[in-house]
Amino acid sequence: MASWNVNSIRARAEHVKTWLEAKKPDVLLLQELKGTEFPSAWFKEQGYDSVSVTQKSYNGVAILSRSPIEVVSTTLLGDEADSHARFLEVVIANIRVVNIYLPNGNPVGTAKFDYKLSWMDRLRQQMKLWLKSDVPTVIGGDFNVIPEDIDCHKPASWIHDALFQPEPRARYREMLELGYVDGFRSLHPGMGGQFTFWDYFRQAFEQNRGIRIDHFLLTPSLVKRLECCEIDKGPRALEKPSDHTPIVLRLK
Repeated sequence: MASWNVNSIRARAEHVKTWLEAKKPDVLLLQELKGTEFPSAWFKEQGYDSVSVTQKSYNGVAILSRSPIEVVSTTLLGDEADSHARFLEVVIANIRVVNIYLPNGNPVGTAKFDYKLSWMDRLRQQMKLWLKSDVPTVIGGDFNVIPEDIDCHKPASWIHDALFQPEPRARYREMLELGYVDGFRSLHPGMGGQFTFWDYFRQAFEQNRGIRIDHFLLTPSLVKRLECCEIDKGPRALEKPSDHTPIVLRLK
């Protein structure tokens, strides 16, 4: 299973198709589609069923799968007025798979930051409910949270950014305190320099000045099946890439 913020599916469709052909994941979570049209027919030709939640010019999430997809919900509970396409919950092969594109929240001190925090609060409430279910759950996507100092090249460069503020970081820790496990960090404790996003400017990727903000969180019942969780930097080195790169999770 993989997760990838593609920063426009229209601009990155060929990259995604090439990556699917090479890596052949069973499930792929995509974020930041940036458009109402999703090329499901393209991916069907590659053997993937797909479900998407789209929005004109902004946001958008999709899930591709080699196995049948049972859609559970396309909206996060707690705010009926929230029209952002940021959430998709499905069941695939008896596993609840949740794809999220958590709000960025910048600039700090504005309604956008308040929305980020409230969205995280709503997600945490939903996560509590999932824990009460017998269905094992994995939540993947762009969390727009730098969990720890080790998850960025230079903390001082992010000190004023919404992704690094104490409030969202505390909420991320609370998700772990519920019993969820950060798939990558659990297998790579203390390992620095491992990032999923690099800015387009000042040779950030070439000099590995990045941040780790794309995550997989697993319920305890899935942790024992966790085999590996790795970051594939290859797509970020392509011409006209997304500023994110895929994170890949493998379950036994």
